[in-house]
Order: sequence, then C-alpha cells, then structure tokens
Amino acid sequence: MRNLNIRLLMLFVLFFSLKISAQNSYISQYKTLASELSQEFGIPTVVILSIAYMETGGGTSSACKVLNNHFGMTGKNEVNNSRFRNFTDSKASYRAFCEWVSKKKFYEKLKGSQDHNDWFMAIASSGYSSKPAEWKQKLNLVMKKIGW
Repeated sequence: MRNLNIRLLMLFVLFFSLKISAQNSYISQYKTLASELSQEFGIPTVVILSIAYMETGGGTSSACKVLNNHFGMTGKNEVNNSRFRNFTDSKASYRAFCEWVSKKKFYEKLKGSQDHNDWFMAIASSGYSSKPAEWKQKLNLVMKKIGW
C-alpha cells in the first residue's frame, strides 16, 4: 500500500511539473511577439499575454491549435464549422487582437498605461466579455499562476 501511495504521489508531481512546464512554454514562446506588439500599440505585454493564455488554456485549446486563434475572436473560418475566426499564424492572431483593441473608445485614454486592471476592465466592458468582473478575476488568477 505504501508503494502505491508513493507511486501516486510521484505521478501527481510529474503531472503538475509538466503542466507548469507547458504554461511557461506558452509564455516563453509568445513573450517576444507580445512585447513587440506592446511597443507598437501601447498595450502592456502582460495584458496581451494574460488574455491569450486564458483564452487558449495555455495554448491547449482547439481554436489555438487548429485555427491559430489565441483570443477567441469570432468571424470567418475556412477550416471548420466553428464560430471562431481562423488565422494564417499566431502572429496574425495577436496582431488582430491588438488592432481590435486599438479601435475601441478607451484605447487612446489607456494607450501607454501599464495598469493591467484598467486594461482588463476596459477590454471586458467593451464587448469582449459578457461577464466583465468575472473575466477580470480569471485574468488576475492567470497572472498569479504565471508569476506576474
């Protein structure tokens, strides 16, 4: 019985460490792109990455894997019958999100601000989320999980 408990504990630790590794991998993979777009659009890197991470489940969602859609954006799709828009690559998805944000009324007021809470609330309230307060809470949890 003791050996079984030890094996179960080892499996749990292995699973947990693989999950953390996948989380860090997603952030590492897209941090440079998010930083470049942050410089161009004035949207904080942490805001771009946190939203992308949450929307894709750390890169595991089918919209991310099949459609290169990192933000749950809806629209035309030539790949499958889902309501999610497809992109040629991840960079196009990240850019489309930043362009969408830059067309919103709040953008000029927040551009260049590093206050992620203001950005989260403004984005959520602009129609990106049907439950802005809950969405913002989830993003703050993602930031803690990632270590920001």
